[in-house]
Amino acid sequence: MKNVLVLCTGNSCRSQMAHGYLNYFQDSLANIYSAGIETHGLNPGAVAIMKEDGVDISHHTSNHVDEYEGIEWDFIITVCDHAKENCPFIPAENAERIHHNFFDPSKVEGTPEEKHAAFLKARDEIKEFCHVFVKEELVN
Repeated sequence: MKNVLVLCTGNSCRSQMAHGYLNYFQDSLANIYSAGIETHGLNPGAVAIMKEDGVDISHHTSNHVDEYEGIEWDFIITVCDHAKENCPFIPAENAERIHHNFFDPSKVEGTPEEKHAAFLKARDEIKEFCHVFVKEELVN
């Protein structure tokens, strides 16, 4: 079984959505973990936008990357530039490191409709990335 780590700054939004979709698209092909270089708790907007698409991440926890020390990673996916640039060294000589800087909907200010649109944009980008990742990296 492969081990996949999705890493973001606060493990509250983008990494949580990716974690949810990676679990959703794969069928017992990998253990999916998400973590941050900090922990900010689950973002309610991320939980809500995922629920709209039938993926429940409300049971997820916001974890620090140090909590997973000792796991042999096959893939480490950073989903924001800040995490990629500031991540502590993760010893994983065999891990494939993948980076994709996703738009951060939690930074958007405005009306409820504008915030919803921001979360929808990020969710759909993350969903597409995760679908392709599972097809190309985990199924083959």
